[in-house]
Amino acid sequence: MTRSIDRRKVLASTSALGLMAVIGARAQGQPGGAPAAPVVANTNWQSNANDLAATRYAPLDEINASNFNRLEVAWRFKTDNYGDKADAYFNATPLVVNGRMYSTVGLDRYLVCLDAYTGRLIWTYRHDEKGRQGARGGSGWGCAYWTDGKEERILYATISYQLVSIDAKTGLPDPKFGDGKEVDLRLDWDHVVDPRARVVGIHAPPLVVRDVAVIGNASASTGPGHLRGYDVRTGKRKWIFHTVPQKGEFGYDTWIKAGQAETATNTGVWAMMSADPELGLVYAGIELPQADTVGTTRLGDALFTESLVALDVETGQRKWHYQTEHHGLWDRDIPAPATLFDLQIDGKMVKALALPTKQAYLFVLDRVTGKPVWPINEVKVEAGDMPGEWYAPTQPVPSKPPPFDRQGFSLDFGIDWTPELRARSREIISHYHIGPTTYTPPVQRKVEQGMFGTLNLPESQGGANWPGGSYDPESGIFYVYSKSNPAPTSRGTNDNMGAGFGGSANPGGVAGRIGGPVDPSLKDGLNDPIVPGLLTINGMSILKPPYGRITAIDLKRGTQLWQMAHGETPDFIKNNPLMKGVTIPRTGQSGILGVLTTKSLVICGDSGSFTDEQGRKAARLRAYDKMTGREVGTVFMNQPQTGSPMTYMLNGHQHIVVASGGFQGAELLCYRLPLPPAPAAAGGRGGRGAGGGFAQD
Repeated sequence: MTRSIDRRKVLASTSALGLMAVIGARAQGQPGGAPAAPVVANTNWQSNANDLAATRYAPLDEINASNFNRLEVAWRFKTDNYGDKADAYFNATPLVVNGRMYSTVGLDRYLVCLDAYTGRLIWTYRHDEKGRQGARGGSGWGCAYWTDGKEERILYATISYQLVSIDAKTGLPDPKFGDGKEVDLRLDWDHVVDPRARVVGIHAPPLVVRDVAVIGNASASTGPGHLRGYDVRTGKRKWIFHTVPQKGEFGYDTWIKAGQAETATNTGVWAMMSADPELGLVYAGIELPQADTVGTTRLGDALFTESLVALDVETGQRKWHYQTEHHGLWDRDIPAPATLFDLQIDGKMVKALALPTKQAYLFVLDRVTGKPVWPINEVKVEAGDMPGEWYAPTQPVPSKPPPFDRQGFSLDFGIDWTPELRARSREIISHYHIGPTTYTPPVQRKVEQGMFGTLNLPESQGGANWPGGSYDPESGIFYVYSKSNPAPTSRGTNDNMGAGFGGSANPGGVAGRIGGPVDPSLKDGLNDPIVPGLLTINGMSILKPPYGRITAIDLKRGTQLWQMAHGETPDFIKNNPLMKGVTIPRTGQSGILGVLTTKSLVICGDSGSFTDEQGRKAARLRAYDKMTGREVGTVFMNQPQTGSPMTYMLNGHQHIVVASGGFQGAELLCYRLPLPPAPAAAGGRGGRGAGGGFAQD
């Protein structure tokens, strides 16, 4: 069954079960007649972003500004043994249902069930890939939960691109699902795919809504990445949506060169999705076709690339679509789920959605019709100079809200902490074509003439990326982390014009990785040769900070409420010889991060490490006042955040769990406030209580 809760007219349906984590309180008497503090009921976190609306919000407040600094590590769950080597980039967001935690872990993508109060392992499932390979490895972003009130299932996509349904109590595959163990997602796809080649995969979990599991894909290099819905009980395909229209279907004529639609590849839904079960709609973001930065094999607007599509969950029928970028040449496919909300805007109650993008635009649409809530203007943009390329004459630019990160590039974007750094950054920038918008096109690379290409902001990884944002239904405020890195895009006249998947942003160039390592043969980065693609000075980006930020956007008005640099200044800037005697504000850190919103806080961890005042090389989990952006607390983390934080109440205590990873391997970290001493008769500290203890089934 599926239900949704109307919280201030905000959709917050949480999973196939649909019940959002709700606070319940009961007053109890204390000796002497003094009222006790309310007891908060156990809550769940039943899908990747907590609910089908992708809000990443929980109305919990035991952990708040007054006590965040007191958080302790309640338990750790290391993932090192769930693969042939340790995972350094663990991205999963775990689920919690009735005191049990479920997550994919490790480089072999195991599925584990833990006691959510103690972190104790209850069961483990490992899928036999039978020698098959996938295009997206690692832990993935997690799993999905389904129940009909009697049976409970955990569904996830394996590394080799197979869909499995696991009994949530026993950890055993559902014998009624698929062939008794799995559904082979390389079959029944309306085109032939090699079952063993490394040609397709998925990081995202399926989206389970009603009794349908919707599953996307990434890196589909042998054909188009069509989207499919499966019966969650049997594993039978219910529908398929052609992300590249076939002849006679809507959108086919937007591929303006004959035959290109038939040869298109990729165009999958690799991002997570959201859904409105009351409307019966799934919202899916479709990526670019082959050759992300070269468009000669896909002339025209080429639907449904870079489009958000609303589909009927039972039939897969398109209800509407909105293309967020026309004929993209910057690898800016839709990376994140749209967040759904009901809100009074300009005096009218609107069923809306907010879609954060790599361009750092937030597209706010009516989720029933797909029409913009505020005008989105088609703005004339510059054309490039590559022979045979097709350039969209206009691009969609929202009038509200303003971009949540910098766009385009200018000389003033260069670092200017010293006169020498200012001069050097401007000299480097002078070798690139720049423009005021994020749609400045790639240009021909003419190194011998000193032209290295185009500088773009945001880069191909965002802006925003796969974790998306977080929405507070109490205030109508949307929160999103974004990063700023400059990116060169260019083409040579002899470059392969898009024969395969992916496009090279700078073929043959020298990678300039921010943060080093600094070439020991270079003296100080101020007088060394300037080469294509090297956008650093002694390891420091030529771009002014902040490099990572969190932005609060008021969706009632379409305005920014606040914006803060997120993350400590990295050591390679603090200790750089070129920065001797120079003091700058906190720079923030560049990464891919998700934020969590609670009753009073916005919570997010650092994406990188730094050396603290005690000489420890580590990171922090940070809390901000959600109305002002003021940092109100930090907690020590051995390693950076690599997943997205989530929270739940269990046995009277709020927990925050986040995946972290790095050179020390990866782990789930669970934080909670110190437990009070237990009465002697209670048998010691930390009794489990209702909902906390489970035995192996």
